[in-house]
Amino acid sequence: MEGLVPVQRLPIKVASPSLYRCNNSVSIRRSISGFAMDRKINFRAPSQFSIRAQQSDLKESLAVSSSSVEDKGNVLRIKEWEVEMYQEELAISQGIRIRRKPPSKAPLGYSGPFELRLHNNDADSPRNILEEITWYKDVEVSRMKELNPLDVLKKAVEDAPPTRDFVGALRMAHKRTGFPGLIAEVKKASPSRGILKENFDPVEIAQAYEKGGAACLSVLTDQKYFQGGFENLEAIRSAGVKCPLLCKEFVVDPWQIYYARTKGADAVLLIAAVLTDLEITFLLKICKKLSLAALVEVHDEREMGRVLGIEGIELVGINNRSLETFEVDISNTKKLLEGEHGRQIRERDMIVVGESGLFTPDDIAYVQAAGVKAVLVGESIVKQNDPEKGIAGLFGRNISHT
Repeated sequence: MEGLVPVQRLPIKVASPSLYRCNNSVSIRRSISGFAMDRKINFRAPSQFSIRAQQSDLKESLAVSSSSVEDKGNVLRIKEWEVEMYQEELAISQGIRIRRKPPSKAPLGYSGPFELRLHNNDADSPRNILEEITWYKDVEVSRMKELNPLDVLKKAVEDAPPTRDFVGALRMAHKRTGFPGLIAEVKKASPSRGILKENFDPVEIAQAYEKGGAACLSVLTDQKYFQGGFENLEAIRSAGVKCPLLCKEFVVDPWQIYYARTKGADAVLLIAAVLTDLEITFLLKICKKLSLAALVEVHDEREMGRVLGIEGIELVGINNRSLETFEVDISNTKKLLEGEHGRQIRERDMIVVGESGLFTPDDIAYVQAAGVKAVLVGESIVKQNDPEKGIAGLFGRNISHT
């Protein structure tokens, strides 16, 4: 943890095997005590029988020691597994349906509070595309962290250019045009639609979006499922595009926030269907520290209620795509903004972003009447030969600065 002073440990000699844990790894240290020596040494050659007896005793001692170490190691594995199970239980209690990792079997000899769950036939395969992506991200991020340690990223952040005001850009666009501020998405493909644009030039598309009146841009950085990449984010930022940039990534680890900042992001996406309240709170603090905006995405009323109970959120995205069926229904936006939830959002002057299923001026008018002040749109404009005209067609008129 930051701010803690490392304690220098003095070497300690022990006569029996001991188990040490440091930085989430386990190491076994053994020391063999030497002979005590007096000033006067009386030496008598040991008999062959006594040597064999000592060797036998040593083998038995080492065998017992090895068994003891293995027992301690298994105890540690059980405790680590139980921690994972407790985290999963916490997520379930908050209504989170996305499992962060594939189900794992209990260590050998486990007996405890999760024993009954071992008999449940929990699916070993992902239950939907978001869960599949989340499982893959856990593996991918572990690999990327080895190549780009957090300490290196923190130093790179210090030299990174300042971020642009993502929230401010949306408010200004809403005020200037009278329409929801547009977050235009730079996206080559999606799991549900396949390839959206064959001749994909992220910089060219981003420049056309900016010229067409987009307030901000969303850049897909996932390579496996969306054929995106952080190189696209970097290229757009380096090309001089002035629109603030949202790093559209599936965040499962704080490391990803730092990495996005070093690649030119001004904002990141946090998905309530994947992250617990505590995780969202912690990630928001990192975002604030790095001067990044955070778009917190919800899918249903329970997630909206959770998010409204978390301090420090300015941007809430309502995704109209069902996690179970993958069908899109823009009336989901209206439903989530009715009643108490809508009242709290208005009182706190939060910006609600409508996501998914927006293709026509009537769609924009519908979600705007429901209370959104921004929209995130990708497919309906990226597929156009002229994205600038695609934006005008989406809103029913030209919303560019000219």
